[in-house]
Amino acid sequence: MKRHLLLIAVLFAFTKASAQKFDLQGNRGARGIMPENTIPGMLRALDLGVNTLNMNAVISKDKKVVLSQEPYFNHEISLMPDGKAITLKDQKKYNIYKMDYAEVQKFDVGSKVHSRFPYQEKMVIGKPLLEETIDAIEDYVKKNKLPKPNFSIETKAIPKGDNEFQPEPAEFVELIMEIVNNKKIAKRVTIQSFDMRTLQYLHEHYPKMKTALLIDEKIDFEVNVGELGFMPTVYSPYSVLVGKGLIRRCHDAGVKIIPWTVNTEKDMKYLIELGVDGVITDYPNLYKKVSESLK
Repeated sequence: MKRHLLLIAVLFAFTKASAQKFDLQGNRGARGIMPENTIPGMLRALDLGVNTLNMNAVISKDKKVVLSQEPYFNHEISLMPDGKAITLKDQKKYNIYKMDYAEVQKFDVGSKVHSRFPYQEKMVIGKPLLEETIDAIEDYVKKNKLPKPNFSIETKAIPKGDNEFQPEPAEFVELIMEIVNNKKIAKRVTIQSFDMRTLQYLHEHYPKMKTALLIDEKIDFEVNVGELGFMPTVYSPYSVLVGKGLIRRCHDAGVKIIPWTVNTEKDMKYLIELGVDGVITDYPNLYKKVSESLK
């Protein structure tokens, strides 16, 4: 009887540990329901139970690390300081790398109705600094007695955009790592990027830091990792590229696989059942219902 109870306890502990390992990542906070890459969006994602806050980083002219998906003001979400819209044609003229942060703050990225996310909660809000975002998150989880989240910080780089839309990889990484180390959160941070140069520099100079290689093309896992030059902590492909074979190759190499961007209950359930280690989603509110359906 005791042996039977011990076996049940072990199985329960294993199941609980396995469940905890699944990494629910809120993309840009909770982009489907809140303005992206904003502090309120990050806090809403925490309330929805994410393990990891997925955010994008760019650099301003005065070397501040700013949360933004693009190194310019995207016409889909941005209004100029005078409230006027930004056109698709002109959006790259509003280059954050050419603006001091005081100027960046004047743009509104929370009021405009997003054509692809029409149910976002709207508010007048600017692009925050990485450091103030971390402070707000740490204060929020302490005040509300929530688990401390992980941070997945993406270096947003335009191909051939060095010194025009972003600094060179070494400076980019150092600016982020200065904040990460000052805030003493390095153990909870993963640096992710499509730009392999960023990850290669990080691996060489900060070998203990976790890395995630973002993939958007159908190229073999072995080829991508070979070009990278080392095994990343996480392999993060576009979700439609994921199948059992890719999951197996990642796991055989000791690499977690966390696809992006998984935005329907059907796709989320399919990928979880397939064996991914986590998902990046604009709608972290979907996960509770999906996880309950899998019990």
